[in-house]
Amino acid sequence: MTDPRIMIVGAGPAGIRAAETLAVAGLRPLVVDEGLRAGGQIYRRPPPGFIRPPEALYGTEADKAHALHGTFDELVQAGRVEHLAQSSVLGFSAAGAHAATPAGQRVLPYDRLIIATGATDRLAPVPGWQAPGVYSLGATQIALKAQGVALGRQIVLAGSGPLLTLVAYQLLKAGARIEAVLDTAPLTTQVAALPGLLARPVFAWRGMTMRARLGRRYQAGVSLHEIEGHATGVTAVHWADAGGKRHRSPCDMVGMGWHLRAETQLAGLAGAEFDWSEMWAQWLPRVDRHGRARDGVYLAGDGLRILGADGAEVAGRLAGAACLTDMGRTAPDTRGDLARLDQLERFAGGIARAFPWPAAMVRALPDTAVVCRCEGVTVSTLHAMVDHGGAEANRVKSLSRVGMGRCQGRYCQLAAAELIAGRSGARPCDVGRLRDQPPVRPALIGGLMQTRPTDGPDPA
Repeated sequence: MTDPRIMIVGAGPAGIRAAETLAVAGLRPLVVDEGLRAGGQIYRRPPPGFIRPPEALYGTEADKAHALHGTFDELVQAGRVEHLAQSSVLGFSAAGAHAATPAGQRVLPYDRLIIATGATDRLAPVPGWQAPGVYSLGATQIALKAQGVALGRQIVLAGSGPLLTLVAYQLLKAGARIEAVLDTAPLTTQVAALPGLLARPVFAWRGMTMRARLGRRYQAGVSLHEIEGHATGVTAVHWADAGGKRHRSPCDMVGMGWHLRAETQLAGLAGAEFDWSEMWAQWLPRVDRHGRARDGVYLAGDGLRILGADGAEVAGRLAGAACLTDMGRTAPDTRGDLARLDQLERFAGGIARAFPWPAAMVRALPDTAVVCRCEGVTVSTLHAMVDHGGAEANRVKSLSRVGMGRCQGRYCQLAAAELIAGRSGARPCDVGRLRDQPPVRPALIGGLMQTRPTDGPDPA
């Protein structure tokens, strides 16, 4: 009998552990990933010849990163896993997954699919955030890890969540100049969440240690008023501290992010259903404890549950085991991973409570503030379309073009839902979720027209 064709999308911690689980069982999965080298965002690897050691790139997680990279590389070199690098899955059809690869557009057939696409930054608009020089925290970290580059000479970081502290610490350690680290989460809210955070005391202590290294640069409970800038860049951030005192922090670069947003477009196109998470203030896929979304489709990693790198590894193993079980093959015992998942979810709940989505800040945006950076849609335009067409996300999208740009709503969907709900007196979950549209990444029209089926990646 021919072995089933199993495709894994994503070569971060979740995708690597899923591939390992399947390879140990004697299967040879195909792993499709956008990176040149496996590792994902958290364990992103620099180009060959990069001289910064792993300890400088990954800090206390260097040993984990090295082990994960080694596991995947050995599987590929032994021919037990097929790796299609620098490739993006754009959507699905009955023929398979449509992917943009270095050799052109391809259709990759599969029998079972594991989606491990991770997460992206969760962004909230601030007046002036459309100016050049405003980046997400994730983009800031990618530049530092992949190229050893700080994106500014005077840096202000703003938002909330563990990534805010981590990126600030990493930049400082690399020698960058940080003017301010502005956290919208009040200190009292963070302290109240400690019981959940103590589910992983080592990580909680590590975060507090990094926070202490930031010193007076770090400010909790701030209000962000405006990013000052012009056509060629940003010049300052205007904000108020927890006591209401106004400040102006000069800068030539701003990094922003409010924890993470699950990357779910491919999951939606593959047929997953979604539920609104009050805890995370976003739509998350509906799955069982092993990551089953529907027959033959499994989800793992931060694109499913925002649990970080360790949680992604656990979810990857669970998805791989579920895939084996559903094929009638011997699967590893998952009881230990399920127990570990419970612990990680308690910690994640503490994170969500400590660093909440700034709903009130978004709803208080002035009419002139830009909501959708891709299409230049302002708050007043969005409100006008709600008044005209009703408070449904896809209707407002069709009338205003919010979410129609290059990012396809990744950066503006949650804020737009908050504004639609505020205008109509509804809850964000009542507004609905934007429909997923292929291609989920920008793609060349010529390549799409020439797409042809293939049983796997080209030898090149």
